[in-house]
Amino acid sequence: MAIEQQEHHSAPKQKKKWAMPDAYIIMLLIMLLAAIATYILPSGAFERVEQGDITVVVPDSFHSVEGDPTGIMDFFLSIQNGMVETAGIIFLVLIIGGTFAVIESTGAINASIMKAVNKTKNREHLLVLFVGVLLAIGGLTGAISNAVIAFIPIGIVLAKALDLDAIAGVAIIKLTAYVGFNTSFMSPFTVLIAQDIAGLPLYSGILFRCIMTVVIFTVTIGYILWYIKRVKNDPAKSLMGANRFPKDDEQVREDVHQKFTGTHKLILSFVVLAIVFYIVGALQFGWSLNHMAAIFLIITVGTGLIAKMSPNFVVKEFMGGAKNLVYGALIIGLARAIVLVMQNGEILDTIVHWLAVAMEPFSSVFGAIAMFIGNSLFALLVSSGSGNAVVMMPILTPLADLMEVPRQVAVTAYQLSDGFMNSITPASGVLLACLAIGGVPWTKWVRFMLPLIVMWYVLSMVFLAIGVLIGWGPNY
Repeated sequence: MAIEQQEHHSAPKQKKKWAMPDAYIIMLLIMLLAAIATYILPSGAFERVEQGDITVVVPDSFHSVEGDPTGIMDFFLSIQNGMVETAGIIFLVLIIGGTFAVIESTGAINASIMKAVNKTKNREHLLVLFVGVLLAIGGLTGAISNAVIAFIPIGIVLAKALDLDAIAGVAIIKLTAYVGFNTSFMSPFTVLIAQDIAGLPLYSGILFRCIMTVVIFTVTIGYILWYIKRVKNDPAKSLMGANRFPKDDEQVREDVHQKFTGTHKLILSFVVLAIVFYIVGALQFGWSLNHMAAIFLIITVGTGLIAKMSPNFVVKEFMGGAKNLVYGALIIGLARAIVLVMQNGEILDTIVHWLAVAMEPFSSVFGAIAMFIGNSLFALLVSSGSGNAVVMMPILTPLADLMEVPRQVAVTAYQLSDGFMNSITPASGVLLACLAIGGVPWTKWVRFMLPLIVMWYVLSMVFLAIGVLIGWGPNY
């Protein structure tokens, strides 16, 4: 017995393998750093004035204010307040998850995509390109900036049918739509607000923006197709690891081989009409994400009626789909809590002011690039495109004049940096919602995105430099 105990104690201990912290842990650490910063950074604020329907920052109005450092209760209260403030998008994610679970239970999405895959046999790149172009066009209008969340389940089913992984499924939908949105000449949520604040004619600079869109879309779709080919040739190279579809189940894999029936066509037609109805409502009547949630509830009821499901079955499928997205949905509120800590601690405007001061010494081409990098840092914290515009454009516009940078270039520096940073920042509720629906951890998404982000940033700097050199104005 003693010998056995001695052997047991002499056995070498296995070293614990280091594991990447959970996304919630990373967010809490960032939030903790923000809270500590409220004790270190000086508190300050800009004056703001109303210009029509928007509130803008008054340049050179930054002044010190009394600080309000984050206490222990404030820290945890910010989490609750973050959840409350983002309740609309959190419940939207849960409702979309429930709705697509009901639709998927009919086999309509899987059967339709499988039919498209079979028609493009060995030419999957054409199918991905076709889907990408459609979403990029939708992104150009600004109509699916937030509505892109609704299309993620379709991308996941497409990726399953092509035997790829969840990252590819999210990328096919999210990145192509956001290339259109990030380089748009007509989005009312970003470029038009920025041009209005900068005193430029609305829709100006169309030609150069269209060239940017084509080039950046080509690079993006090329990167997605490269990753698809990589995973297709060797599934072990998937960044998702062995579990390529965390939200996968056997039922979905069986449904992929279903025949595409008339009922399926009717269900999908109803879904498409409902989403188009929302897009029209968003453009014409200013419908919000709450309206989108209502539309998806209508889709749930309509799908149940068309498929002749029992009410109990619809509820069961809906709740199961919503339950699978709770983890990803709640992290959206935690991301908002980080911004609340900085706002309540009166340090967010301080950070913006310092960015402006740091950019002021630059001129011409380097000034445009400094604007781009500086706004990227701000967009890392504030993911709202329109919110970013009303804070930064009143600062970037006079800076552009001082540095002899065309105002059109200043608008584009804001637009590109905000859009591209929104593709990786954990402060973006839309991004986190897309990843939650796809079952993609944020850390693995960042690993996938880093090479593309580098290419985007290099291209952006080149376009900004060209804009300065040609004196890019409203006419082209």
